[in-house]
Amino acid sequence: MDTNNSAAEGPELAEPYLREVLGTAGLAVEYVRAEGNTLYQRGADGGEIPVADFAGGYGSVLLGHNHPDIVRCAQELLAAGTPVHAQFSRHPYANRLAFELNRIIHRELGTDEPYFAIFANTGAEAVEAAVKHAEMDRVMRVAALREELERSAGAARDAVAAGGAAVADRALRRFGLAGAAAPAETLAELERHLAEHNAAQLDRPPLFLALEGGFHGKLGTSVQLTHNEHYRTPFRALAAQARFVPRDRPEALKEIHAQERGVVFELTVDGGHVDVVEREFPVFCAFLVEPIQGEGGIHVLEAGFAEAIQRFCAEIDCPVIVDEIQSGMGRTGTLLASAQVGLRGDYYTLAKTLGGGIAKTSVMLVREARYRREFEIVHSSTFAKDSFSCTVALKVLELLEADGGAAYRRAEERGAALRAMLESVRADFPEQVKEIRGKGLMLGLEFHDQSAAESVTVRSLAETGLFGYFLAGHLLRAHRVRTFPTASAVNTLRFEPSVQLADEEIDQLEAGLRDICALLRAGDGARLTGAATG
Repeated sequence: MDTNNSAAEGPELAEPYLREVLGTAGLAVEYVRAEGNTLYQRGADGGEIPVADFAGGYGSVLLGHNHPDIVRCAQELLAAGTPVHAQFSRHPYANRLAFELNRIIHRELGTDEPYFAIFANTGAEAVEAAVKHAEMDRVMRVAALREELERSAGAARDAVAAGGAAVADRALRRFGLAGAAAPAETLAELERHLAEHNAAQLDRPPLFLALEGGFHGKLGTSVQLTHNEHYRTPFRALAAQARFVPRDRPEALKEIHAQERGVVFELTVDGGHVDVVEREFPVFCAFLVEPIQGEGGIHVLEAGFAEAIQRFCAEIDCPVIVDEIQSGMGRTGTLLASAQVGLRGDYYTLAKTLGGGIAKTSVMLVREARYRREFEIVHSSTFAKDSFSCTVALKVLELLEADGGAAYRRAEERGAALRAMLESVRADFPEQVKEIRGKGLMLGLEFHDQSAAESVTVRSLAETGLFGYFLAGHLLRAHRVRTFPTASAVNTLRFEPSVQLADEEIDQLEAGLRDICALLRAGDGARLTGAATG
């Protein structure tokens, strides 16, 4: 089948509006081959045009496009007829992958607690699995709490019926109750009051915590945990609800807890008195955190804030889900970017580079202290945990760990070289470039807001809401450099190339960025959009 002649086959039916938007920004091009840190377009003469890829599959190809060792592994698996669909059977390759992930994580975290693995296909699915598991754990804790309240109430009734106890006056005063003449009737009145309050608490839906600017996917649940309102609002009625914590205000954690916390009341018997004590109700299901926010503008979680999150969640018994889908797998010099700031997750989600740029795979890891084995029965995925994707992922880990972790060191070194170039551009164009952020090979360059620019053409670009996409279009058209803005912060261009990034490609990007800054300084919006040439 000729896959390069789709236009002749009929109208555009595969997401036509998105293609139109990409076309407006000059990004609707077709790539015909990929290798290393390069994508290739087909030129008008039929030849290939190389494009330096700084988008890197949104972080999926840390080791490069079509890495020869990964391609060879995939070819051998397919040639051998490896089973892809062998659900509900033994999967030793999945266990080897889980074991190897644990080995590396234990080294980076300095722990030996096992993390159990639930496999999926995409990052959003891994987040959904983590959220579902956290909610199952919360529901089971609520059920246990409900049983404890019932046992305590039964013990109080037995003590009163045996004449060994009576409701304490302070308990009645606390709830504004007068009490009755008979101790049993007084207890019954108190129980009715407590039962009404407790029932309302025990039926409360879960509440999630996440950081402002965070992105955790666009599926039914994960989209509600993503901060961007444009993604959330159309689906607000579908799934979980979250409170978003400002990135620069760790004190907001206690404020939100005070506003949202729930308590239930438990009857106790002590020294012949029936009294009431408060029990914390687990309304907070989980706290989702990206060590480096990808779609939110490449913002790095500071160690102090990571410590505040860890301490806060431990105090209220709220699990931490560390979303390493974009930042993990060696992109910042370690398998887990969060390990560098001392953040330890109850859950981790990994994807993207885990599949080596070829396999579509992801994993949710949950530590033993939180693990609910029942989850394995109620959650499944048709294409997950198969021989092909797990074996490819094992090859990826092998390549990352080879030569004493040379790939990790390469990510740090190439990231430092790329950052040095970006900082030099910022130094020379301070009125155009606001800030450089990120770690390793996950960097962002934020431009100053141009909505009040003197140039009408530049101002109009900013007003479209596609400012960063037009800049990316210019880089592609004029400099053969591919990148994109971050989805929720379109003034920030993202750079997530592979470890195969060459100095020449850094120079190529530098020329493009300096060109953009010069055009912005000159107010030449027409050239940025391709409306003017020469």
